[in-house]
Amino acid sequence: MTGDVLQLAGRRRARPSGPRRRRWRLTRRGRVVFGALGVLLMAGIGSLADGPAAELARAAGLAGDTEDLTLVASGDVLPHGPVLRRAGEDGARSGQPYDFRPMLAELRPLVGGADLAVCHLEVPLSRDGRDIASWPSFNAPPQLAAALRWAGYDACSTASNHAMDRGAAGVAATLDVLDQAGLRHDGTARHAAEAAASTVVDVRGLRVGLLSYAYGLNGGPLPAGRSWLVDLIDPARIVEDARAARRAGAGFVVVLLHWGQENQAAPTPSQRELARRLLAAPEVDLILGHHVHVVQPIEQVGGKWVAYGMGNSLSNQTPACCAAGSQDGVLVQVTIARDGDAPRVKAVRYVPTWVEHPGFRVRPVLAALADRSVPPGARQALEASRDRTSRAVGPAVPPLAPS
Repeated sequence: MTGDVLQLAGRRRARPSGPRRRRWRLTRRGRVVFGALGVLLMAGIGSLADGPAAELARAAGLAGDTEDLTLVASGDVLPHGPVLRRAGEDGARSGQPYDFRPMLAELRPLVGGADLAVCHLEVPLSRDGRDIASWPSFNAPPQLAAALRWAGYDACSTASNHAMDRGAAGVAATLDVLDQAGLRHDGTARHAAEAAASTVVDVRGLRVGLLSYAYGLNGGPLPAGRSWLVDLIDPARIVEDARAARRAGAGFVVVLLHWGQENQAAPTPSQRELARRLLAAPEVDLILGHHVHVVQPIEQVGGKWVAYGMGNSLSNQTPACCAAGSQDGVLVQVTIARDGDAPRVKAVRYVPTWVEHPGFRVRPVLAALADRSVPPGARQALEASRDRTSRAVGPAVPPLAPS
């Protein structure tokens, strides 16, 4: 499960000849913080989605502005066995096989208030709810995709070291489930024609290209003649794909990378070199990173931004098995200013998150700390998470503070 970013740089996946086709769809702006909660929420979740997290969304300006756009992205979604069992218990209460909504409820005001919200789905999804499994060969229930959409996500990157855990059939099943849930995706493909298409999402008139890549696969190389199944990191090809996204109409291009060394908060030299190389290309505007399961720095490289690692969004990892910061994550908020034909990143902020056990509720840390009813033990853990994340992110980007 470990790996470094340029180990597979020489392994270039063949692209079908001909121009890349455009894929785009209008995303909704108005996922208002509290709108439609009465219809969509099960008993008890409405109270979670209301309160400090919602206040934080308003303070962050995620609930609406005029010309600027907000993009929100988050870390790894990695449902280990205990997460699945808890989702099963929650599902028994809400009348479905699995229910991940209680885990994501406190994120909903922040994610749903953005113009474009992107998750990182690190695991395959079962099309029919059968053969659900955890590490080392994941297969998550389809209700996970529905919960991500319910939380407000518009798209997910899918290139990861686990993308082929269930083979080519698993890739197809995952994308079918995401399609059914209304989530756009990039990083894996069901066929060559889909791999050749650019994922371009229309966000209030600005077309945003999403490009997703992984350092490699746990199961080894891709099948001969089917290298289009998963996008693997190749610097030259990423730049080519960014150019193709521009030709397909993208005015702003985001590269999402599954890279780096697990449990290591410092970016590797290879990560830094790849970031420098990609951000030097005029076609690439922003890099967002995953895989290492801890938060890594957010900084500028050549005047553009890279979030090297956004930590874990949802997982069972704790310091007992992994790094001290394995329950930590960040929601990265990028404000994009539309300056004529040259959109640019106007501001970058982050919301620190922490996965609370045993319920696996993903908690916006600063909003939770603003709640005076938080017990002393949980408060201490939240404060430690806040401090770890602040050190990991570094001084270039401030957090969003609750009002």
